[in-house]
This record gives sequence, C-alpha cells and structure tokens, in this order.
Amino acid sequence: MDFLIIFVSSILAGLLSGIVGTGSSIVLLPVLVGIYGAKAAIPIMAISAFLANIGRVCVWWRSVNWKAVWFYAVPSIPMAALGAKTLIELPDSMGSLLLGVFLLCLIPGRYFLRAKQFGSKPIHLIAGGVCIGFLTGLVASTGPLSLAVFSGFGLVKGVLIATEAAGSLFVFGAKVFTFNHLGVLPYDIIVSGVMVGASITVGTYGAKRILSRMSTRQHDRVIDLVLAGSGVSLVFA
Repeated sequence: MDFLIIFVSSILAGLLSGIVGTGSSIVLLPVLVGIYGAKAAIPIMAISAFLANIGRVCVWWRSVNWKAVWFYAVPSIPMAALGAKTLIELPDSMGSLLLGVFLLCLIPGRYFLRAKQFGSKPIHLIAGGVCIGFLTGLVASTGPLSLAVFSGFGLVKGVLIATEAAGSLFVFGAKVFTFNHLGVLPYDIIVSGVMVGASITVGTYGAKRILSRMSTRQHDRVIDLVLAGSGVSLVFA
C-alpha cells in the first residue's frame, strides 16, 4: 500500500512539476516523510529529483539557455555538497520542522527576489548558485527560489522550465554523489528514489500541453498553494 501511495503521488507530482516548473519534491515530501522519516526522505528525493530533471531536460531540450545554466551550476555544485553534508549532521526530529518552515518562507521569498529583479545579470546567477546550491543540499527542494532567479534573467514559461531543470540537474547530481560518499544511500533508498523519479517523469510528459494554456498569474497561484499546503503539513508532522 505504501508503494502504491508513493507511485500515484509521484505521477501527480510529476504532472504538477511539469506544469509549474517545480513542485514534485514539495508535493511528495509530506508523503515520504510520513512513510520513511525526514532523514530518509531527503536522499530519496535527491535521487528522484536528479532523474526527474533528466526527464524535464529531455522534454524541453531545445529551450535550454545553457549560458544561464553554467553561470548558475558551476558555483552551486560544491555548495550543494556542503549543504548535504550539513544535513546529515542534523537530528532527525529537526528535519521535518526545518523543511516545513523553509517551504513557507519560500512563498514571500520568491516574490522578493522577483521584485528586486535578482538574476538579471550573470553575477546574480552566480550568487544564486552559491546560496541556492547550499540550501538545496540542506533541504529537499528550492525550486521556487531557483525559478525566481532564472525568471529574473528574463526567461519565461518553457525556456524557464527547461533552464531551471538543467541547472538543478547539476545541483542534485552533486547532492546524490555526496550522499553516496557519506554512505547514506543503502539499497532500499536507491530503489525507492529510482521508482519515485521514474513515476515523476511519467507525469512530466503529460504536462507540456497544459502549461501552454496557463497564464503567468495562474502559474504563480499554483506554486503558492503547493508551498503552503506542504509547508503546513510538515510543520504539524
């Protein structure tokens, strides 16, 4: 029954992330934390996010802005590894609360970055890579923040989703490598991560047509609702 719940939730999360550019980790975190606990849920999400971003890049390959990707990804890789190492040192009981509070803070945070036009210059992408890379290593998802940075660079809709996915691919790759190096990826965690990632990818392929019909305002509201719902559920957990 647990695997069935995870499978269905992952497909729905993949559909959502394909529409709004993020959200798979945010939707799945309460489910995975409830089944595995916070410490195990984050390595599972790291593997699944790495695989899911491969799927998103494949879907939107021709839309990727590689210049923006390199400015963001190069500094974010070592910072993601540092954040992942820091996470392992935290007590398990603190993990769920930290994740929930962080998701709730993302709601005003991404609007603040957009208002300040953070990301409009290459140096902003580099700074964003440093900060968001560390946070991505520490928590399960920083998608709304990275979306805000890339949108500040002038990217929208399909190009935005494609470029954010490509940048996140490198960040989550560093995170998975660090978890493996630290010995926190036993066989069952790897299997669960691959299953979740494959299910998310299935959902992603069904989202492209829906995205083309959404307005920017609808896009923002969906992200806010997902962040609020997942953040509150994790804090109460």
